[in-house]
Amino acid sequence: MSTLVRTAEDAPPRGDAPSPESHLLNAGTAERYRRTVADGLALVADTVARVDRPFSGTTPDRLAPHISGIDLDAPLGDCAAALEELERVYLRDAVYFHHPRYLAHLNCPVVIPALLGEAVLSAINSSLDTWDQSAGGTLIERQLIDWTARRVGLGPTADGVFTSGGSQSNLHALLLAREEAVLRARGAAPTDQEILPRLRVLVSEAGHFSVRKSAKLLGLGPDAVIPVETDPQRRMRPAGLARELDRCRREGLVVMAVVGTAGTTDFGSIDPLPRIADLCAWAGTWFHVDAAYGCGLLASRTRRHLLEGIERADSVTVDFHKSFFQPVSSSALLVREAATLRHATYHADYLNPRRMAAQRIPNQVDKSLQTTRRFDALKLWLTLRVMGADAIGDLFDRVIDRAADAWRLVDADPRFEAVTRSPLSTLVFRYLPPDGPARALADEANLYAREALAASGAGVVAGTTVDGVHHLKFTLLNPETSLEDIAEVLDLLAEHAAHHLDTRLRAPRAHHAPAADSAATATASAATAEPSPRLRRGHPQPRG
Repeated sequence: MSTLVRTAEDAPPRGDAPSPESHLLNAGTAERYRRTVADGLALVADTVARVDRPFSGTTPDRLAPHISGIDLDAPLGDCAAALEELERVYLRDAVYFHHPRYLAHLNCPVVIPALLGEAVLSAINSSLDTWDQSAGGTLIERQLIDWTARRVGLGPTADGVFTSGGSQSNLHALLLAREEAVLRARGAAPTDQEILPRLRVLVSEAGHFSVRKSAKLLGLGPDAVIPVETDPQRRMRPAGLARELDRCRREGLVVMAVVGTAGTTDFGSIDPLPRIADLCAWAGTWFHVDAAYGCGLLASRTRRHLLEGIERADSVTVDFHKSFFQPVSSSALLVREAATLRHATYHADYLNPRRMAAQRIPNQVDKSLQTTRRFDALKLWLTLRVMGADAIGDLFDRVIDRAADAWRLVDADPRFEAVTRSPLSTLVFRYLPPDGPARALADEANLYAREALAASGAGVVAGTTVDGVHHLKFTLLNPETSLEDIAEVLDLLAEHAAHHLDTRLRAPRAHHAPAADSAATATASAATAEPSPRLRRGHPQPRG
């Protein structure tokens, strides 16, 4: 643990609690702020420096009592004591995305210039809703929106706004699409109440769940989202989209938006954007591209062509906190026509009265679903000013190259089978038991292997279901993950799965646990079972 040095000035006065004012950042406390934040940074830096595995292996039942037992009505009195406590209840058991054997979700290691931006923006605490709360922050965000729109190729009338993440960006885009569709349909239906039940959204079977969630939040019916079939590479089939567009037309339904995906969460697949754009133009419908994952290709010097067709979108979701190596949150929605953002505009006399627009005062709240909003754009700004876009693109290219290496490794390994090869950095696969009785237990073996690996702390992988069958998933976003790291995790997964199958097949049939129960007990059994030879050779053990 880091040694936190407390000075007399840091300690609370004897016999009295420190005054509430002493905790405010201002000219009088600037030096105390400097020392306190330095202590926190030192603790984090020391922790990161000594982390030797991505996870401690703790469980909710094990960790919850330590946190629920803290009395929040009994303050510790100083930051040093709070940091010591924080190490016990959070840092010790945090999931560390920077570790090369974290291979689970779309969580990236973060670059240092962005962390500098995080420190600055949280201390100054600008709110990006109005000019008189942010000044230069507003202009910096707008410059970054323009920069990103140019990278996408949306044209001179493009605009956008930073958001909390891809789900909010997709919700925002579909709100704009809904309002545009309603305006077009009002000539054929006298009331909005007659239009709304007829609205439909088309998205591939592999599209993000936030599309369905957004439709519900927008008041659309349970049948509003229509899944479009995908090909073996999990990309939307244009022929399937054409059939659904034609069916909706014949049935008097209004397709308010087609959502193409540039980087599906599970498969990293990129829909055929040029063909989708053609069909949207033919049908006269809004074309949204969810590029929350694949937006890193905008900075790639070798793979930008994979996003061909995105420049024809009416709106685009980008998540810088996925493939631009930014801390959460850093995301944006871009639109081809700035005027469409008016559907999110409301004027309040105390905040953004209409006269401000006439005076050309730039208020970002006029475009946003949020009012109070962090200056998250600063992180990307400092990243570009320090590193440049090419460096970010090179890092993203590196993880894509590593994912291709991982696919070749899995494809050649008889213990596993892969679903498809991703153009980005995911790999969906499963452990495949030998022919015979073990094959029927493949689902629970894969569930168990994932849980047991996490319980050991030696690696973290994700899981998903493909065509009703449980699979494992690598999501590579760490440029420092090596092929050796991947091979080791594969070996560990195979060992855990084989151990589980051996136990299950040796046990009397009457004592066989259901698959779900078997996976749920992986944590406990992994912690108590004899470690494999690989683990005994010095690899990290579960924490007690």
